[in-house]
Amino acid sequence: MAMLLAAVDAGSLSKASQRLGLPLATVSRKVADLEKHLRASLLIRSAKGLDLTDAGRSYVEAARTILDQLNEAERAAAGEYTEPRGELIVTAPTMFGRLHVLPTVMAFLDAFPEIAVELKFTDRVAHFLDDQIDVALRIGELPDSSLVATRLGECRHVLCASPAYLAIHGAPETPDDLRRHRVVSFGSVSSDGAWPFRQDGATRSGTFRSRLSVTTIDAAIDAARAGAGLARVLSYQVNDDVRAGRLRLVLEDFEAAPRPVHLVYAPRSQSRLPLKLRAFIDFAVPRLRDRLVQAALPATG
Repeated sequence: MAMLLAAVDAGSLSKASQRLGLPLATVSRKVADLEKHLRASLLIRSAKGLDLTDAGRSYVEAARTILDQLNEAERAAAGEYTEPRGELIVTAPTMFGRLHVLPTVMAFLDAFPEIAVELKFTDRVAHFLDDQIDVALRIGELPDSSLVATRLGECRHVLCASPAYLAIHGAPETPDDLRRHRVVSFGSVSSDGAWPFRQDGATRSGTFRSRLSVTTIDAAIDAARAGAGLARVLSYQVNDDVRAGRLRLVLEDFEAAPRPVHLVYAPRSQSRLPLKLRAFIDFAVPRLRDRLVQAALPATG
């Protein structure tokens, strides 16, 4: 059943084998064995992927219910509903995770010795099913989904440069001035880039041609600190540099709307939420909210 559902959700047997960490031949044989056992075809295989037969649709719906019940039974047997224990997988953006989630998780582990946490730092959006995530920290607007989201706060998207750079080149006064400035970006140096700004209540773009392109936010901040040009980052990423005077904010009056920060998890009946997850949410939310307040940059313009 689990292999069949993995194939249906992935759209192909080969993708299911990758997600399950099993040889394609094993997944294909197990699904074929299931069809033989049921004496019914469940899947229609084509060049475009997999489709379900009528019998397959009915069986998959029932299989999801059965596996959900089995999962709940295993959680109950493991004591996840009677005391906070077990393993949690938490994901967060790399830099925010290192600065704020890691200290919170370390304090959480001290408070709950029966819980273990696997902390995954990634700047891509992790999928709860594919990556087996229990809870994730997300920065930015959330798409409509079935996930439960608890808002922690927000962070600004700021433009900054070193005092040395600004002393030589001056500070941009409007987004149009970006054209005459050196810019550190995350895109290609061979084409024009654009950053969104707000002006007179409307969103507009400030275009530029990058002189230096990097692949990590740490490198962009290092380059800006060294005087390579203007960099656009999230406020928490340069909090210490701005407060220490190593970087200065520019174009604050034109900043785009702040980006929300949420803690999200897959919905379950509140009465059946595993205690390890409930404990983490209750512990982490107020502490992460406080850390966001502490990391907020006051307007300097």
